[in-house]
Amino acid sequence: MRMILAVAAVLYSASAFAQADKPPMIGDKPLVQVKPKGTKAGTKEAAAKPAAAPKGKPQSIAARLQACLDLDDGTKDRLNCYDAVIPPTPKPKPAKAKGYADCRFFKEEDERLACFNGFAESIPKLPKS
Repeated sequence: MRMILAVAAVLYSASAFAQADKPPMIGDKPLVQVKPKGTKAGTKEAAAKPAAAPKGKPQSIAARLQACLDLDDGTKDRLNCYDAVIPPTPKPKPAKAKGYADCRFFKEEDERLACFNGFAESIPKLPKS
């Protein structure tokens, strides 16, 4: 009986010493801590940036393009909104745009804005849900 109590006391004291306030270290660097999925802890940018899409289901490209239509027509703000959805990659002589993704190839801002406006306005209105 004494032997069982002695072993139990040793095991409990070992587990008490194993608990520390600092994270475990390898040399002078802490071990990698696993964060919950979906959080970008540790970066100042993540704390400063608001989420573009509401929590839950991510918005489609069509919904984000239609959200840009709420901004004033023909303004740099609307073009910046479109460019945030589909970043521009200008080409010297782009072909005629067959879809909204082809608008990113236009070098001239006015042409790119007119292209995005044409496609964003022709997208059927999505139900608000």
